[in-house]
Amino acid sequence: MTAFRTLDQADVKDKRVLVRLDLNVPTENGKVTDVTRIERAAPTITELADKGAKVILLSHFGRPKGGPDPKYSLAPVAQAVGEVIGRPVGFAADCIGAVAEQAIAAMKPGDVLCLENTRFHKEEEKNDPAFVKQLAQLGDVWVNDAFSAAHRAHASTEGLGHVLPAYAGRSMQAELEALTKALEQPKRPVAAVVGGAKVSGKLDLLGNLLDKVDVLIIGGGMANTFLAAQGHPVGKSLCEPDLIPTANDILAKAQGSGKQILLPVDAVVAETFAANAPSRVAGLDDVGPNEMILDIGPRSVEHVVSELERLKTVLWNGPFGAFELTPFDTGTVTVAEAAAELTAAGKLVTVAGGGDTVAALNHAGAADRFTYISTAGGAFLEWLEGKALPGVDILKTK
Repeated sequence: MTAFRTLDQADVKDKRVLVRLDLNVPTENGKVTDVTRIERAAPTITELADKGAKVILLSHFGRPKGGPDPKYSLAPVAQAVGEVIGRPVGFAADCIGAVAEQAIAAMKPGDVLCLENTRFHKEEEKNDPAFVKQLAQLGDVWVNDAFSAAHRAHASTEGLGHVLPAYAGRSMQAELEALTKALEQPKRPVAAVVGGAKVSGKLDLLGNLLDKVDVLIIGGGMANTFLAAQGHPVGKSLCEPDLIPTANDILAKAQGSGKQILLPVDAVVAETFAANAPSRVAGLDDVGPNEMILDIGPRSVEHVVSELERLKTVLWNGPFGAFELTPFDTGTVTVAEAAAELTAAGKLVTVAGGGDTVAALNHAGAADRFTYISTAGGAFLEWLEGKALPGVDILKTK
């Protein structure tokens, strides 16, 4: 982590510290329904407050149309932050101007204040220099603890780093350390599990991972396109026929570079996409014209699990099947459980991320035994794709 400035290098005592969080949390009827992201941010907030900083929280919330909208106010979220950290959190009804300035002027060292949704100003998403300047006037130091928004070059996620001393918060630091460990300096052999519906959304990902990993384990709907490329019938399964040449290119690239691609060797098929639909295990050349592949079969599960036993590092993005429907969650659940057990035994480093992935691993009861679970969707994927993340690059030591 020498490449990034962290709180270890920051002098925050008696300073006004602007902390960019991702407080874009699920709410219902004005109440926060999932505090996971707030819990991830809590160590940064409390550490800064305990060190005598005036802690000023910045975040977006939802997609307001560049103007105040009560539906997207951070006021109830600020209350939830207070409940999680166990100390009062003030709230200012704007993130710039007199309202914010007066609220900050009244703060004492150790106080925590949440400013209103940064996206109530359209200049936020444009990274407008004048808006950046207005935000910067409110603080002496900027801490970015919102990895999940780091792929966006917005005023509060990147712009502030050009005008204030910039540091990674503890959640950002943990994310960067976990991803660096898994992708840049992994213990080998290293594999990536890539699942989900479509190849088209993950072409950059597959290309970058093939350069970095020893084994690519492909599951989910996207595996069907690869199976079709190998000449197997896929019936009515989710498949992208126009990407068959691309799938062939990826298979050829893997072969040419001595990398292994692990595809299903059998499948669980059904004629209807519904929970508990009549289903059967089929060989790859035995999928009927009216059948859909909805999960990997038992031989495939065995194949993947035995592969995990020889690996040292696994990056996971995407489920193996329609995990939200029983019994088509069996493949994902069994492999996740095996990965979790190997991790708990200290034999495997497991790093996972992406919305469906987190939901699938929670469903499998395996998430809390993985080495690291990223709550970032787009930013996690863009990191895996090898793309530069503006909100991370600005924190690098020059």
